[in-house]
Amino acid sequence: MLTDSVAAESLLAAFVSRAGRDDPYPVYRELLALPVLPRLGDGSLMITRFADCSAALRSPDVGHSDDVGGARVPDWREHPALRLFGTSLLGLDPPVHTRLRRIVSGAFTPRRTAALRPAVAGVVGELLETLDGEADFIAAFAFPLPIAVIGELLGVPRADQPPFQKLARDWTHVLDVTTPRVLAKADAAATEMCSYLGDLADERRARPREDLMSALVATGADGLRRDEVVTMAALLFAAGFETATHLLGNGLVSLLGHPDQLRRWRSAPDELAEPAVDELLRFDSPVQIARRKALRPLLIGETEVAAGEKLTVCIGAANRDPARFTEPDRLDLTRAQGGSLAFGAGIHYCLGAPLARLEGQVAFPALLRRYPRLGRAGSGMRRISLTLRGYQRLPVTTGSPSPG
Repeated sequence: MLTDSVAAESLLAAFVSRAGRDDPYPVYRELLALPVLPRLGDGSLMITRFADCSAALRSPDVGHSDDVGGARVPDWREHPALRLFGTSLLGLDPPVHTRLRRIVSGAFTPRRTAALRPAVAGVVGELLETLDGEADFIAAFAFPLPIAVIGELLGVPRADQPPFQKLARDWTHVLDVTTPRVLAKADAAATEMCSYLGDLADERRARPREDLMSALVATGADGLRRDEVVTMAALLFAAGFETATHLLGNGLVSLLGHPDQLRRWRSAPDELAEPAVDELLRFDSPVQIARRKALRPLLIGETEVAAGEKLTVCIGAANRDPARFTEPDRLDLTRAQGGSLAFGAGIHYCLGAPLARLEGQVAFPALLRRYPRLGRAGSGMRRISLTLRGYQRLPVTTGSPSPG
C-alpha cells in the first residue's frame, strides 16, 4: 500500500499535468481523502478541505503570497504589469488593504451594482444577436459582456471599450506565466490601460458624472490618490472579466453536460437564476486556487504551519468537499447548501462578486430563452492555468432562435 507521502506526490503530479488542469476534480477527490496536507513543488502546503480553506482565507494570521511579483520576478516593481497587481487589493494586507477596501466599498455600493441591471440586460441583448448559427461563445459573448459592463460602471465611453478586451487579457496573462515575451506584452498593456484610466480620472475630477470613476476620485482629502484610483479601476477590469467570463463559459458547459438541470432552469428561468448561478460557481469555480502566506505560526487542521510558509488554498477542491456539500460532484441548481468559496472569504472576499453574479443571473435566462436548441459545436480549448479555470475558445451552435 502506498504511504501517505508517496500517494500525495503522485496526486500532485497528476494535478499539475495537462490532464489534471483540464479536469482536476478526480484528483481533488483523492486529495480530500488524504490525512495529511501535501506539499506542491514550490514548497507550499496545499489545503483542500472546505473547513481548512475557509479558516485560512479568514485568518488574520494569513496574508497574501508574493507569487505575482517577488517570488517569480525579483525586480517585479520594475514591471508595470506586476506592480499594478502587487499594489492592488490583490497583493496587499492590512493596514493598507483595510484603508483601500473601506474607501472603495463606500463608492462601489450594492445599490450601484443593482442599478446596472438594465445596462447588463441591454448588453446581453446586443451580444445574443451575434450568436446566431455557430460562434465562439467566449469571443462573441462571455468575454465582451463583462468588459462592456465594467466599462459602463466606470464611465468608459462605449466607443473606447473594445481595446480593453485585448489589454485586459494581455495584462492578466502574467497570473499564469511570466516569460519575457508574456511579461513584455503585459507591461505594454498595463501601461496603456493606466494611461487611459488616469486621463479618465482627471476628466471626472474636473467634470464628475454618475459613474464609479467619479465616485472614486471624489472620496475626499483622506481618500484615494490618483495612482490608487487608476490601480483600482484597472483591477476591476481584470478581476471582473476573469470571474464573469469563466462563470459564463464554465457554467454553459456544465449546463449542457447536465440536460436534466438545463431543462429545470428552462422551466423557470428567472425564479432559478440566483440559486442556479451560485451552484454553477460552486460546481466549476472560475478561481481554483488562492496563494497565501502564513504571517505568524498557526494550526491548519492538525498541521502546524510556520511563519513565512506558503499556502495554496484550493478553492476548487473545497467546493467539492463531501464534508460540506451533499453529493458534491452532482450539479443541482436548486441546492439549498449555499456559501461556497468561489469568491474567497474574509477581508479579501471578491469586491466584484455581486456584479459577476448579476451578469450570470441576467445572461443565462436570456440565453436559454432565445436559444432553446443551444449546443456545443466542438470540444473548445481550456485555459492552461492552475489558478484560473475557464475556456479560451468554446464553439457553440445555437439552432434557430426562439420567436420573440
